[in-house]
Amino acid sequence: MTASKGYESPGIAGSGAIATGLAAVSTTTADTILLARSEASAWRAEEKVVAACAKIEGAKPSRLRVTTEPGDLADCDLIVEAIVEEVAPKGELLATIAEACPGADLATTTSSLGVAEIAEAGGIAGRLFGLHVFNPVPRMKLVEVCFPEGAEGAREKALAWCAALGKTAVEVPDQAGFVVNRLLFPYLFDAVRLIEQTGMEAGEVDTCMKLGAGHPMGPLALLDFVGLDVSKAIGDALYADSNEPTHNPPGLMVQMVGEGKLGRKSGAGFYSYD
Repeated sequence: MTASKGYESPGIAGSGAIATGLAAVSTTTADTILLARSEASAWRAEEKVVAACAKIEGAKPSRLRVTTEPGDLADCDLIVEAIVEEVAPKGELLATIAEACPGADLATTTSSLGVAEIAEAGGIAGRLFGLHVFNPVPRMKLVEVCFPEGAEGAREKALAWCAALGKTAVEVPDQAGFVVNRLLFPYLFDAVRLIEQTGMEAGEVDTCMKLGAGHPMGPLALLDFVGLDVSKAIGDALYADSNEPTHNPPGLMVQMVGEGKLGRKSGAGFYSYD
């Protein structure tokens, strides 16, 4: 790999949709290590990456290595944390990775938390930058990149890596939700409040926005796709940061999360799924 492609030995920490999608895309340019929490999650993650690689031009499953040992990432020059959207678990994992990999640049895929806040929780202030990729990673072109004070040294390599992956990087300020989620979730939450107030069906609202506004997916179907629990967590983080009522998760969605109706992944949300 040439220097223009940013990183030669990337590692991804996580086993969910974002982690496995990013790992699959990463195999288009380099040997990639994926760190999973357990043997069971490692096995599932490898299956997901291999399946994703089949749909990505230039992706090579043979370039993937899955491990459960942080020390196996010691030779990585970049490690991207992509786990649950909570400060404490992210900070704990990043602290472990930082100790095992003192020479690597560190990034987080957070979509709603402050990068500097996560870095402080992990004791790695000035070493962590934000790399918010979007789901599904193979198809979505945008990456929001954020370089808090002290992390600017990773800028050139990070932007080059995004370009090598075929992504468009936009630098954003270190605020909860960056740009996309800060603007998107008030709209999504308003759609929930609309059906609360009017009794309209989810499909009717989504049809209006798809055909009337040209959106590829309606707001309620999108919430189901993201996950209502994940959406609530994003809303909670946005509201804590901004105190804007539009960022506060609507009551109906909070109720649905409490009932286990989380969207596609649970088989039920605003729609039912097989």
